[in-house]
Amino acid sequence: MAEDRSPDPDADVCIVGAGPAGAIVAARLAEAGYDVVVLDAGPRFDLDDRTDQLDAHIRPGLEGLWGMGGERDAYTSSGPRGYPLNAARVKGVGGSTLHWQGMVMRLHERDFELHSRHGVGVDWPVDYADLRPYYAEAERELSVAGADDNPFAPPREEPFPLPAFPPSHSDAIFAEACESLGLPTHSVPNARNSEPVDGASACVGYGTCKPVCPSGAKYTAERHVARAEAAGARVVDRAPVQRLVHDDTGKRIDAAVYATPDGEEHRQDADAVVLACGGVENVRLLLLSASEAHPDGLANSSGAVGRYFMDHCFAGVGGRIDRPTRQNHVGFNTTECHALYDGVDPLPGVKLEFLNYAGPSPVIDALHADDWGDSLLDSLRESYGTHLAVGGLVEQFPRAENRITLDRSTTDDHGNPVPDVQWSIGSETRRAIERANEVQRSILTELGAEIDWVVGPDATGPAYHHMGTTRMGTDSESSVVDPDCRAHDCENLWIAGSSVFPTGGAMNPTLTIAALSCRLADRLDEWL
Repeated sequence: MAEDRSPDPDADVCIVGAGPAGAIVAARLAEAGYDVVVLDAGPRFDLDDRTDQLDAHIRPGLEGLWGMGGERDAYTSSGPRGYPLNAARVKGVGGSTLHWQGMVMRLHERDFELHSRHGVGVDWPVDYADLRPYYAEAERELSVAGADDNPFAPPREEPFPLPAFPPSHSDAIFAEACESLGLPTHSVPNARNSEPVDGASACVGYGTCKPVCPSGAKYTAERHVARAEAAGARVVDRAPVQRLVHDDTGKRIDAAVYATPDGEEHRQDADAVVLACGGVENVRLLLLSASEAHPDGLANSSGAVGRYFMDHCFAGVGGRIDRPTRQNHVGFNTTECHALYDGVDPLPGVKLEFLNYAGPSPVIDALHADDWGDSLLDSLRESYGTHLAVGGLVEQFPRAENRITLDRSTTDDHGNPVPDVQWSIGSETRRAIERANEVQRSILTELGAEIDWVVGPDATGPAYHHMGTTRMGTDSESSVVDPDCRAHDCENLWIAGSSVFPTGGAMNPTLTIAALSCRLADRLDEWL
């Protein structure tokens, strides 16, 4: 029997995107009694298939866990640096949390006041105190495991929901060097179960968190999708929204027009519309919805839609030491150092990460090897067990020239122009990467490591944290949404996710996405 993808005639809210932002808003509004419809461009992925997906990840010749690529997901990148957009996004119910690593930190107080404190970037129209209670809610929503042992973290109001994961074997090695260098280390909050929760497994150590967690211990937005559906929401997969249509005034969105696999188009009317399909697709949909009333794209009277695209840049140093490191026993970070983050230096912030998954995996190496027997064993002994690496995320300041536009010379499977990513690295970010490399080298040198590789400013790549393209602000001439995440130009259009971030800091963005989504749901509840 074919799945029913026809419109809901009585929807209060239509949400575009079933990643963490859309799913959290959907769950909270459905549980508040509203009629909620969620439209997602991609399919549902069966939880029972996760072990098969793990096999596809580790075995040679098998790939494509999440179905990305092809005409549906076409894009271009015309900026100074090529941007590999499809390397880390997922279209499907759960979004990119299906294959994320799962680290979740709060932004620091300085991130909300970057211009006031340092004269760079902009200030957010909300501050840390505004989001503080929502951060606590977000940590509960994501079942975060953590400890209050970070001397650089912003103030908290309650313990983490779950106990922190213990330091790994390699964390203990790094701790010796960092202590000698005066670099405090501390635990990492993780959106994965350190103990069983509501029937969900605790982490069992597959070590393949990115790209797939077969145990279900790592949070994915599927949890909130399930909650939303249990409360009566309707989640429609493989229903890519083609455009939003508005009333005669241009100030109110009437409907989302979406396509279905049978080639039909449908119109989902709703009292309110929430865009929650990421920092690239949010922009693309607004630009595809241009009209006589909105000639430059929906909600774009400021010209800011698509601009100020930010990511986090990677910096890293890796090498080998003459002692066991047990690399790849843990697939996520359990220790970090935020000593380079705050302070009076206006350079972008740096978050140091001690990588438990540095170096080759013996399982994957063995499965892909050309030799067998003793020869294979000797090569595995040579390649495994002595690698170490210090990584880091480096902040990008918002720059108008970094942006998402439409490439009208290339179209997707529905004939729509694809997104074009224009991305570059500013001089201030280059200096911060160099600074991170200096500290990373000093840590490995302190350990007596033989350094094998360095990722510096000329080799850096993105962390795939898409931020800033529909920034929030109080001035409708320079921002897209107001402090409540409602579009300045359209009274019933709301935007969820990291595209509303005015600045990005250097902390992984998902906890802030979740906190803002909880807050948006409260504001939308009041508005409805």
